[in-house]
Amino acid sequence: MSTTVISVEDISKSYRLGVIGTGTFFGDLNRWWARRLGRPDPYAKIGEADHGNRYGETILALNKVSFQVKQGEALGIIGRNGAGKSTLLKILSQVTAPTSGAVKVKGRIASLLEVGTGFHPELTGRENTYLNGAILGMSRAEVNRKFDEIVGFSGVEKFIDTPVKRYSSGMYVRLAFAVAAHLEPDILVVDEVLAVGDAEFQKKCLGKMGDVANEGRTVLFVSHNMSAINRLCSRALLMDGGLLVEDGTASEVTGRYLQGSDAMDQGRKWSLENAPGTEELKLLSVKLIRNDDAFASSVIEVKDSLALEIEYLVNKPGLRFRCAALFYSQGVCAFASIEPKEVKREVVGRYVSRVFIPPHLLGENEYTVGVSIFTSIGVKQHFVRVQDILSFQVFDSMTAPSARGDYAENMVSALRPMLNWDLTFKDAAGN
Repeated sequence: MSTTVISVEDISKSYRLGVIGTGTFFGDLNRWWARRLGRPDPYAKIGEADHGNRYGETILALNKVSFQVKQGEALGIIGRNGAGKSTLLKILSQVTAPTSGAVKVKGRIASLLEVGTGFHPELTGRENTYLNGAILGMSRAEVNRKFDEIVGFSGVEKFIDTPVKRYSSGMYVRLAFAVAAHLEPDILVVDEVLAVGDAEFQKKCLGKMGDVANEGRTVLFVSHNMSAINRLCSRALLMDGGLLVEDGTASEVTGRYLQGSDAMDQGRKWSLENAPGTEELKLLSVKLIRNDDAFASSVIEVKDSLALEIEYLVNKPGLRFRCAALFYSQGVCAFASIEPKEVKREVVGRYVSRVFIPPHLLGENEYTVGVSIFTSIGVKQHFVRVQDILSFQVFDSMTAPSARGDYAENMVSALRPMLNWDLTFKDAAGN
């Protein structure tokens, strides 16, 4: 049975808004006396809102949050900006204390909450590595044993004896993450700071966090990258307005987050008045359907079969056209599919065209969908041309065979079909 290493019980954290004091006892006394008499703040600037009116006003960054984390668990924490994610990590890392509630942590924590966490700007990269090791309770011999591995991972060998105040933000975070991940903490806490690094370094970091989790240590990971959360974490928490609104599997929680965010819904409908198109043809709806005919969520596994359903209204009998579906990844069309023939719709009414997407075609990525309805025989005409109708993410849970196999690092291709490979042995002579 796994041991509970983090126990959070009804923690709340409140912050007071506005200016706390004037900086002197006499000024604070004058401000207090003016407030008692109902007079304006004597230290407020002309045209500035009266700070006295905000006296005692607070904001709840966290509101009665409770959960537990088991040893060896990789836990993702997601939510909008201002949801309370970073405040929660700061409390767990003992950077700040909760206003109420209790936190119990078993083991040594290494935290990377912002660029240069725990670094002294006047010390060199080498000195900061040993300083961080000492803070984490490591002996000099233990840091010596890991030092070359840390520097090699960070890629700042040339600058290791340079004061870190001269480092770029990318160099800062590379070394800070390398130190936090390699000094064998029991619990590794990582905020969205990895966004500072380039794509190659982010892949290395995700791979290293996966290694840490596989070694039986605990990882808490805050990110806005849902693919990274799904690939690294088995469980996720969804925060909103300081509240813990959902605790479940990574795929379920990220799906709810994407459906509830500003991302487009997986089904898009238009009224006749607002529908894209011409007087002859109107696009009514576009839906993404999973292999079991269920309405697809915003997060889809690579093993799922999908169908894109396009419904449209034909107002002119005998109209001839074909439909096309376009799938975009990072602003580039990853692939498109077109109805093989232009078909004449003899009768006025509603029609549905479906395109089927086989499993193991799409790679782990974010996709948006566009639809085009047009004629290319004779007089060319576009009746409908709409992009960014809906969006979804594809991830590989690695619970079923896929093109990834046992390869743990990120595969960045938009398409990732599961192809057959063959291995043939030839004799030593090469015959």
